[in-house]
Amino acid sequence: MFDFGSSEDDSDLGEVDDHDGPSGFEDDPFVDEGGKEDLVKSPAKNSIPFELTKVGSIDQESVARTRDSADDDSYLTQTRFDECSLSPLTLKGVKAAGYERMTAVQEATLPIILKGKDVLAKAKTGTGKTVAFLLPAIEVVSKLPPIERDQKRPPISVVIVCPTRELADQAAVEANKLLKFHSSIGVQLVMGGTRMALEQKRMHTNACQIVVATPGRLKDHMENTPGFATRLMGVKVLILDEADRLLDMGFRTDIEKIVAALPKQRQTLLFSATVPDEVRQVCHIAMKRDLEFVNTVQEGSEETHSQVKQMHIVAPLDKQFSILYGLLTDHISENVDYKVILFCTTAKVTSLVAGLLSELKLNVREIHSRKPQSYRTRISKEFKESKGLILVSSDVSARGVDYPNVTLVVQLGVPTDREQYIHRLGRTGRRGNEGSGILLLAPWEEYFLRSIKDLPITEATLPLIDLDTKRKVEKALAHVEVKDKESAYQAWLGYYNSNKHIGRDKYQLVSLANEFSRSLGLNNPPAVPKLVLGKMGLNNIPGLRSK
Repeated sequence: MFDFGSSEDDSDLGEVDDHDGPSGFEDDPFVDEGGKEDLVKSPAKNSIPFELTKVGSIDQESVARTRDSADDDSYLTQTRFDECSLSPLTLKGVKAAGYERMTAVQEATLPIILKGKDVLAKAKTGTGKTVAFLLPAIEVVSKLPPIERDQKRPPISVVIVCPTRELADQAAVEANKLLKFHSSIGVQLVMGGTRMALEQKRMHTNACQIVVATPGRLKDHMENTPGFATRLMGVKVLILDEADRLLDMGFRTDIEKIVAALPKQRQTLLFSATVPDEVRQVCHIAMKRDLEFVNTVQEGSEETHSQVKQMHIVAPLDKQFSILYGLLTDHISENVDYKVILFCTTAKVTSLVAGLLSELKLNVREIHSRKPQSYRTRISKEFKESKGLILVSSDVSARGVDYPNVTLVVQLGVPTDREQYIHRLGRTGRRGNEGSGILLLAPWEEYFLRSIKDLPITEATLPLIDLDTKRKVEKALAHVEVKDKESAYQAWLGYYNSNKHIGRDKYQLVSLANEFSRSLGLNNPPAVPKLVLGKMGLNNIPGLRSK
């Protein structure tokens, strides 16, 4: 019905997730264009003429205006929620959740959304947009006739689509907080990694007017849950959160089917860090022509928090684990309430590094797609609520997930692009807090620094690594299971094979992979299945072992 071009198939769980695929490369597809983590200072809005020829002609300069209601460096505006036309029960929930003043994106979008307009909001992640779309959605449901709202299986009135399980879970938790005094309104979370039958049972037995979903699982319910498609005919509001990321992750086909299954007479809200061509195409099929475009990203605004100190270190692979251990122990000694996120390139490398740091007696948790969803949810909750903890993560935590009071972000290995670097860094320095970021690269990854040369990043001072520390790291690495090292080697090979700067020279790639193998204590590089090597285009390359 709608031609967005080809789309990847979803997994059996109905969701695209980060994984070490057949090539050994973990896609970790949480990479997008733009959505940097800085709070906006200058919201702006205008209507976009949506004739076919005009799509994509958004001129940020023409819509920019300066907000005078708050100081440029403040996290919150001076506008209070009780100045908006929200119902008493909703305001009571807002107050109970601890909110009084609005963020810039809330101030810019709420009045327009509450009028029932379709809104395309360009907003960076971490700016409070979840509350911006939840409050008007709750208001829509609360104003429905009681007979429609209170029946045991009322129509679904609001559908919120999020790109990842973590973001969907976060949105559902926030919705339940705001719904504290709306006892008759129910929220149902549907997402891959959980039992579909259990979700079906909950929707059958509990009132559920608001559904928060990942796209693949929502489509599964539309096709396989009796009566679900019929209940969707009552949808009054569709919300696409992190729209650019939804499309980056290959959810185009699912979004088409979801939009086609909903009533045309509805309100549609689309929040996106950037507005590339694919997002504009979704606007065409999902939104009314008289939509309002609200731009809360000021042209020329800083891409990263000014209060985050950015540093980089370039060091050979065989020294990186010792340097990493030194960086972490130095940070821990200087910060009683330390809270660190360490990003790795793939799920298998994440698991390896977490195992090494655990052997070194650091307080470590790991989170990546190879862990069950129940585990990921538990670890995410623990990290949110704790201090004195290191979270070793793949990019499931790179964007949107709100971990308060992170003191340090370490990125081990080259990010896929500039935007990924910025999103990862954005886990610290949130809500006006200070933070630090360290990027640890090998000499042949140094090219990446050119892509971020305009950012305030400086060379870090190397931690002091004495002989005892080096031996301690080597001993801990020796205790990491060989199979974990072998898996990490294959995933590493796949990740860098897909990197256009490094993977174009296959002979050099294999040489570097074997350097990585030696840094793990494996002098003989692990054998890789012939099928995998074939898919990576690495058959008959000297230095590789096949099985």
